[in-house]
Amino acid sequence: MSHSSENQQARILHASGLGKRVKNGERELVILEALSLHVDRGESVAIVGSSGAGKSTLLGLLAGLDMPSSGELEMFGQSLRALDEDGRAALRAGRVGFVFQNFQLLPTLTAMENVMLPLELSPRQDVTAKSRQWLERVGLGGRLDHLPKQLSGGEQQRVAVARAFVTEPDLVFADEPTGNLDETTGKRIIDLLFELNREAGTTLVLVTHDLALARRCDRCLQLEGGALHAIERRTGVGV
Repeated sequence: MSHSSENQQARILHASGLGKRVKNGERELVILEALSLHVDRGESVAIVGSSGAGKSTLLGLLAGLDMPSSGELEMFGQSLRALDEDGRAALRAGRVGFVFQNFQLLPTLTAMENVMLPLELSPRQDVTAKSRQWLERVGLGGRLDHLPKQLSGGEQQRVAVARAFVTEPDLVFADEPTGNLDETTGKRIIDLLFELNREAGTTLVLVTHDLALARRCDRCLQLEGGALHAIERRTGVGV
C-alpha cells in the first residue's frame, strides 16, 4: 500500500479552502473563509473560539449537516459535495455520532428509545440489549423508561452520550457538550466522553469555548477571523 493511500485511510476528515457566506439583507456576511483542516483516525481535536466566531457553523459543515459556499470537504475519503442530503445521511449512518449542547433528545421517547434511534436502520438483532448496555455504561441503568423531562440536565446529556456511542461510530462530533450544565456535572460528562472515546478508539471533534476542556484533546485549534490557528496546549500560545 502506498503512503498516500495509507494517509487517505488514516484521514477521517479533510477540508480545504472551506468558506461559508450568508446573505444578510443586501450584505453578504463571511463566516468562514478559505479554511483548511485535517483530522486523522483516532485523534481528538478541539475547536475553540469566542461566541459568534462560527464554531457551530464549522461543525455543521464538517458533519455534512450544512454545505459550504466554497471549498472541498471529504469524510471517510468521500467528497460531501458529490452527495445530496440523503447521500450524506447515508454516509453518516452508524459511523457518526453527535452530542449537542441542548441534548436534542426526542421528548416523547424514553431514554431507552432515544438511544435505540440510531440503531433503528441497522440490521442488528440486539438493538434493545445494546441500548440497555450503553445506558448502564453511562450510569443510567435505573432510568431506562424515563422521559427526558423526568431526567436532570446531566442525565439527559448522559443519554445523548450513550446515543452517540451506541453504533460504535468512527467519528463523534460534540458541540458545546457542557454548555447547559453546571461545572461539576459538566466535568463528569466530559470525563465520561473522553473515557468512552479512549476505550472505543473513536475520532472526536469537539467545539467549545472552554479552553481547559479543549486542552484535554490531542490538538487544540482556535477559530478566529474565519480561519483556524493552532494553540500550544500548555501555555495557550499560538504556534
